Amino acid sequence: MTSREQSDGSKARARSTATPRQVAFDVLRAVAADDAYANLLLPTRLRRARLTGADAAFATELTYGTLRRRGHYDRIIARAAGRDIAAIDPVALDVLRLGAHQLLGMSTPAHAAVGETVELTRRARAARTTGFVNAVLRTISRDDDATWTARLLEGVTDPDERKGIAHAHPAWIVRALRSALAREGRESELDDLLVADNAPPRVTLVALPGLSTAEALGDRTRFSPVGARSAAGDPAAHPIVAVGAARVQDEGSQLAALALSRARPITAGERWLDVCAGPGGKAALLAAEARAGGAMLTANELVPARAELVRRALRAVDPTVEVRVEDGRDLASRHPREFDRILLDAPCTGLGALRRRPEARWRKGENDVGPLAALQAALLRSALSALRPGGVLAYVTCSPHPDETTAIVDALLAEHPADVVPLDARTVLAGITRTPLDLGELPNGAAQLWPHRQGTDAMFIQLLTRR
Repeated sequence: MTSREQSDGSKARARSTATPRQVAFDVLRAVAADDAYANLLLPTRLRRARLTGADAAFATELTYGTLRRRGHYDRIIARAAGRDIAAIDPVALDVLRLGAHQLLGMSTPAHAAVGETVELTRRARAARTTGFVNAVLRTISRDDDATWTARLLEGVTDPDERKGIAHAHPAWIVRALRSALAREGRESELDDLLVADNAPPRVTLVALPGLSTAEALGDRTRFSPVGARSAAGDPAAHPIVAVGAARVQDEGSQLAALALSRARPITAGERWLDVCAGPGGKAALLAAEARAGGAMLTANELVPARAELVRRALRAVDPTVEVRVEDGRDLASRHPREFDRILLDAPCTGLGALRRRPEARWRKGENDVGPLAALQAALLRSALSALRPGGVLAYVTCSPHPDETTAIVDALLAEHPADVVPLDARTVLAGITRTPLDLGELPNGAAQLWPHRQGTDAMFIQLLTRR
């Protein structure tokens, strides 16, 4: 054996020695320090560490569970430590969060949770905080989560603040979700929604039309005609997914893309546009639908790195699709009245995907809504300018927040009372889904999906046309 082969073997063994706790800690550090996305980073770290089965499941729950309930655990850690979270070393704080979730959210035996987590502190080069971490975790271990939660609720009278503490949501998100449900007269479902936000979602796959079928992927999903439930394990290992004929995609995202592609029969030669296409999931489904109907898709993305992700997503579907790197707000000057169908999946707070992006609820704040709403409105006006008369525009957000959904549409319709006409997305979806959707009544025929009702991300779908 050569020295290089010995070196490569040593590196492989080193990669395989990472423990589930170490993998979870590495992801938490990347999220906190580098604004990484856990749902993108964790699968890579699991493969690199060669964790499978129970070890992979433990690392996954430890990572996502800790991130999902981070704010809740921070309150408990502050109480147990007797100091503000900002005064705790960031590395030690992430270790404490992992330990708190093992003790309060996973029922890990206290001796294992404390001992292994303290050891992790040493490996994380934070040995000087070992005694502090040990003391805080032992204090936390003396009571269960219900007792700690009751302690945190003492003296709190605001109902949304209380629900936020009980369900590990910032109070401003609770208020936004309450308002969104109230639009449909279903405010009583708020607790069910908050519980659903904290439940790990089942991974779903989309069979790209013309390349694969949902039947070939496994158990069918309830609503999407091209959806299937992923089996346990790494979905990327499925042979159909591995060759690019299917992708991981939430069922709500599938329905949002299909609402546009199947709103009416496709006429050969139609031109379609995906305005904010990155990272490419909906673009891949639209490309498959366009190809089957003889239409041509153009994908647009502002960020070059995300545009490259779109190209990769489209490679197995239709490598001839043009991927542009442009600002979606410039469509009026660059592409006036050019497209027959346009998807605007606008940048948003992501409040509809809190199950899959657990860190999102702590990453954004209430002050982020206004600037995002202004961007959404500008993008929607721009997309409208690129739509041909008689064409169909789908305005989609992965957020149910009224300021990002119905308020944006209402403002556009007020600006163009004679030119823009809403289409009934609920009727369109009723003609697509395998089983009926329980959709509430929203203005202008908009459709709002929910985790607690449909088991999907909370996708908002509004269809519009120009006279």
